[in-house]
Amino acid sequence: AKMTHLQAGLSPETIEKARLELNENPDILHQDIQQVRDMIITRPDIGFLRTDDAFILRFLRARKFHQTEAFRLLAQYFQYRQLNLDMFKNFKADDPGIKRALTDGFPGVLENRDHCGRKILLLFAANWDQSRNSFIDILRAILLSLEVLIEDQELQINGFILIIDWSNFSFKQASKLTPSILKLAIEGLQDSFPARFGGVHFVNQPWYIHALYTLIKPFLKDKTRKRIFLHGNNLNSLHQLIHPECLPSEFGGTLPPYDMGTWARTLLGPDYSDENEYTHTSYNAMHVKHASSNLEREASPKPMKRSQSVVEAGTLKHEDQGESENTQPLLALD
Repeated sequence: AKMTHLQAGLSPETIEKARLELNENPDILHQDIQQVRDMIITRPDIGFLRTDDAFILRFLRARKFHQTEAFRLLAQYFQYRQLNLDMFKNFKADDPGIKRALTDGFPGVLENRDHCGRKILLLFAANWDQSRNSFIDILRAILLSLEVLIEDQELQINGFILIIDWSNFSFKQASKLTPSILKLAIEGLQDSFPARFGGVHFVNQPWYIHALYTLIKPFLKDKTRKRIFLHGNNLNSLHQLIHPECLPSEFGGTLPPYDMGTWARTLLGPDYSDENEYTHTSYNAMHVKHASSNLEREASPKPMKRSQSVVEAGTLKHEDQGESENTQPLLALD
């Protein structure tokens, strides 16, 4: 009976899937976990801040129960946090930067899973208002969202799908994506997080995103590369991999258009939209002190609506306010 509590709440189908795809064996789950835990002494340079069974198990699942690989991922997870302390300083939904990114729909998370039980995350790139959200805050919001979602054991086994819609993403916006921040994102998602990514789907990408992609390819593992699909404006090829009944209308699906506030509401509780004080959030019933002050709210421009045309977007008066980026932009503007 001891081993079963770790699989508590999983459907028989999922337990079977874990056995077939991930080599998960309930009879030796505890030994597997203990063997990973025993490796911790080999890395005294890293603070392993959490080592309970349930936590270590998600790393084993993410690496198909190869213990050395699972341990390497566990070490990377804490090392990434150690090397990027400022990113994880106030790593909660009520952190002003994270909250703003969530409110602006970074990331979007669909309520229903796809036909393989995977959770679908959406990014509408054009909605990135660079005077309002730093790339780092968007990355933090994505990592926090994954952190919350990965608590769900079904998702540890079934994994995630990421769809990035590049429609109306301007060259100017793209020029802010420097190699160093893209590398930071890839390290955080590909090398340091215990999730299975079933696919990353680019939709409506312009040529300069294609150019960016070729530049970051060297940072990608072969396994990741095989899972990145560049659909352009061919939604049929997307639908062959993700059924239209799992997708909102923006992606030619049968679901209604995605409402940007859906996931923010889930993380921040019902009063997320009036940016005043709100008192609770569903994530581990964390107690939240205060949200951003009114002053800050007055100063920050409202999130850009998806429908806003690129021309209009180019004339936003708040653009470039206070952006100091010392890394060379990838696509220098003449």
